[in-house]
Amino acid sequence: MPQTPVSPFTAIDSHAHVFSRGLNLAAERRYAPTYDAPLGDYLAQLAGHGFSHGVLVQPSFLGTDNSYLLAALQTAPRQLRGVVMLEPGVARDTLEQMARLGVRGVRLNLMGQALPDLRDAGWRPLLELIGDLGWHVELHRQVADIPALVRALQPYGVDIVIDHFGRPDARLGLGQPGFAELLTLGGQGKVWVKVSGIYRLGGARGQNLDFARQALCALEAHYGADRLMWGSDWPHTQHESVMSFTAAVEQFDALGCSASLRRALLVDTARGLFGFA
Repeated sequence: MPQTPVSPFTAIDSHAHVFSRGLNLAAERRYAPTYDAPLGDYLAQLAGHGFSHGVLVQPSFLGTDNSYLLAALQTAPRQLRGVVMLEPGVARDTLEQMARLGVRGVRLNLMGQALPDLRDAGWRPLLELIGDLGWHVELHRQVADIPALVRALQPYGVDIVIDHFGRPDARLGLGQPGFAELLTLGGQGKVWVKVSGIYRLGGARGQNLDFARQALCALEAHYGADRLMWGSDWPHTQHESVMSFTAAVEQFDALGCSASLRRALLVDTARGLFGFA
């Protein structure tokens, strides 16, 4: 299908999901959608809010069946990139085919799960393939466990992306377990953070925003703007009744970023990491 030409880079949404209720769901899941979030709706959200590009992330409730996401990438290859979920034993040619479609990372959604031993030999083939392809590993886990996961991944030399500020609890402040160590990871290179999902930080709206402002200031100081990016987290699973793309943009605007930080969060960091031409 010929793709409509994409406008110049105005903004990149680095974290969103597409799915349908009719898809096969993972046997082990924390959530099941009661609505559809099709690609057409997502592209309309991008266009309606002045975004030119987006990154689709495999939702955990679909497990490692990435077919819906891959079909979406084929529909808008210039406009989209993808992050998939995979079993450790996946074949190299499968990853190479995904790379041709625009996949640039593998997500480890570890919320509500036992922590895997990423140093185990069973993980080595996948992690080495990820490194060979120049992809990243995306971590979704509470902040207390993030530093240990990053340390386990570092021997493989892969790029690492941390979801949703590292999933700290806004009610516990910057001194909570794991957050200070998360900041120190910024000086070690090869680690990026998604400034996204402010509404997932555990507190009331105002408390979450206050914490997000403080956290972003600390992250910028330790990582630099070129390791931070913004994502809408559309369609805001489990928070659909109170969130929208518009509300996510409003929360981002409320952070009060400088022009240079805003440019990094919305364009430059994601453009480089996800290989947008």
